[in-house]
Amino acid sequence: MAVYDRNFGIYQGERTPTWSRFLIIPRYAYQEVFQSRLFVAFLGFCFLVPFAGLLVIYLHHNLAALSFINLPLDRLQEALPINAKFFRWGLEFQGFLCYVLALLVGPALISPDLRNNGLPLYLSRPFSRAEYVLGKTAVLAILMSAITWIPGLLLFFFQSYLDGASWMGNNLSIAFAIFFGSWIWIAVLSLLSLAVSAWVKWKPVARISLLILYYVPWGFAKVMNATQDTWWGFLVALWPTMTTVWTRLFGLPLEPGDYNGNPMPLAAAWLALVACCLISLALLSRRIRAYEVVR
Repeated sequence: MAVYDRNFGIYQGERTPTWSRFLIIPRYAYQEVFQSRLFVAFLGFCFLVPFAGLLVIYLHHNLAALSFINLPLDRLQEALPINAKFFRWGLEFQGFLCYVLALLVGPALISPDLRNNGLPLYLSRPFSRAEYVLGKTAVLAILMSAITWIPGLLLFFFQSYLDGASWMGNNLSIAFAIFFGSWIWIAVLSLLSLAVSAWVKWKPVARISLLILYYVPWGFAKVMNATQDTWWGFLVALWPTMTTVWTRLFGLPLEPGDYNGNPMPLAAAWLALVACCLISLALLSRRIRAYEVVR
């Protein structure tokens, strides 16, 4: 309507709190993500291992169920003890599924906005660049949380409930490792996926780029470490670096055969992960702008 008609009025509805405005991005992103039946099937598959862990913990404390399947308790405890190694194995498996999830969802988060000049529409509103990146990160972070630390902590508390408060008190470090270790991997994968999505506007090429960034440095690290008898190659490989951090967080020793006898120091693993996050943030800062200068 024309301004001179003076028929417009101030918005009188409920106002969204400033701190939660970034959540509008994942809300609409999920509407598109869950339209894919393939993704819904994959997300359901992601809960199979936590469900299997739930059954194992239940069988450890249910003699009637064990006798029904003719499985002695001592054999089950020997094969699958409920300890730090049990929870670390589950976190590693779910961590790989997080990478597959980032491969499916991540490339489509920022590239359509850049390709269709949508960033000026976002940033022309009371919406900062940091809130935009935080909203896009939340799309991946919420999904990854649902398959990593949330089921991991539920299994931990279920085991604590069945085994007593003493077990929980003696193993609080496991809960810390599940929560903190999950968020490290979530941050690394989310920022890396967004950086690739911001710089590679075509989704198939972005997915190929993520595959290259994951597998090629890993192969390079194995070749370099084997030929040079060193661990320096792991600095460019995400998975060995992350498994080093996970293993140390759970208080477990590194397997000698996993790293050709040359395990990476924990400080070097931390520096490599922090460097990956900082580089991804720098790339995002360069691309997430309200305008783009084309020469």
